[in-house]
Amino acid sequence: MANEEKTETETKPATPADDLVTTQHTLTIDGQELRYTATTGRIVLRQEVYTDGKFDGLKPKAEVFLTAYTLDDADASDRPVTFAFNGGPGSSSIWLHLGLLGPRRVVSGDAGELARPPYSIVDNAETLLRHSDIVFIDPVSTGYSRAVEGEKPGEYHGFTRDLESVGEVIRLWTSRNGRWMSPKFLAGESYGTTRAAGLASHLQERYGMYLNGVMLISVVLEFGTLDFTPGNDLPYTLYLPTYAAIAHYHGLIPDSSLEDLLADAERFAAGRYPNALAQGNRISADYRAEVVTRLAALTGLSEDYIDRVNLRIEHMRFFAELLRSRRQVVGRLDGRFIGWDSDSGGETQSKDPSFNAIIGPYTAALNHYVRVELGYENDLPYEILSFEAAKNWSYKEFEGQQITVADKLAEAMRVNPHLRVHVASGRYDGATPYFATENTLSRLQIPAELVPNIETKYYEAGHMMYVHDDSRRQQSEDLAAFIQSAR
Repeated sequence: MANEEKTETETKPATPADDLVTTQHTLTIDGQELRYTATTGRIVLRQEVYTDGKFDGLKPKAEVFLTAYTLDDADASDRPVTFAFNGGPGSSSIWLHLGLLGPRRVVSGDAGELARPPYSIVDNAETLLRHSDIVFIDPVSTGYSRAVEGEKPGEYHGFTRDLESVGEVIRLWTSRNGRWMSPKFLAGESYGTTRAAGLASHLQERYGMYLNGVMLISVVLEFGTLDFTPGNDLPYTLYLPTYAAIAHYHGLIPDSSLEDLLADAERFAAGRYPNALAQGNRISADYRAEVVTRLAALTGLSEDYIDRVNLRIEHMRFFAELLRSRRQVVGRLDGRFIGWDSDSGGETQSKDPSFNAIIGPYTAALNHYVRVELGYENDLPYEILSFEAAKNWSYKEFEGQQITVADKLAEAMRVNPHLRVHVASGRYDGATPYFATENTLSRLQIPAELVPNIETKYYEAGHMMYVHDDSRRQQSEDLAAFIQSAR
């Protein structure tokens, strides 16, 4: 019986503690050495606890994994710092980290020329570290980030708690590293743009932390622009230019330049097309036939198909239908990529070939890089994308209304008129189409004086536009120029 008894030390969970590892590195760019420090590992998030109005101390709630790169011997008061994350929701920061911004990047290949396993990582001569320190943050349940023992990870799988926890990481890092007087930026991709827009407002209101700039890559600020639910015809019009771009890339609209085609698609999507959808069954036969013909010419789909779907081309169906005659599907994240499904007659793609093309290289590179080059060891699986978090993500704050953070971004800009916004979109992005982003930006509730604070850039690739080398180099140049102008 005595052998079954456990001491207090044996039964009490170990107190969570930061496990950061620091390493020194050198990157040579155009003959010049860039010396920097990498700090990687988990920091503990603690919550103030009160019982009956009495302060009971700080309770550990979660351990958040981050990787910070800081230039050696730089003036902290003048040196910008960028806090970067991806989206999902449920995604780690691996994509921006090893694809675009970090000092090392994965060689993943591109559409039609995928890299062969086991892949490789190389120095990133275009890294943002040339112009800004960078802190990559993995939200709870992504990467190596986890709730501490006894806590529920689901508490962090929602809009508000996510903002609060990532905002707390930013506050802690800024305070511990003496960076309150540094120019500060956010960089978010996909749902990370939702998070970044929310954080721009949250950091101001909660901590009085005003930012210099927000970089939004593959944007979703208003979910209604992407929501193909019955009764919402808006996405059908906003996706049309992206459909046209993808069809053009695959040679289905050969008699027009991409620029002319997109201009034509945008005009139709902003005029005759929404007018026709709004008429419903009141539309005349001649008008309907005209719209069918125009949509076929713009999308590469058959008039018969467009007629059968009642003029409404849903995006997942488009990816399966466009190259059906070739028994191929096109990518959602990047329509330049093609693949095969087990059923060539399926209504939608079962797997996204553009995601399949990059998940292997990025996963291999990250797991090697963190242990071998950054010296951080953890036997937990690095969660590239937590499907558990994604499928259970809570938007309870928006019950009964559309999910949007456009109002929060606008408010942050009105409160801080120096806040600059950079917006990046891929022409072939079938997840967050560029015309939907333009629609949202055009309706931001900001005064005319602040409209020039927003800049937009476009790239000939998809959601992760940096997998396309020319786009990656141009995007790196654009982000560097943005930071220099906004600091």
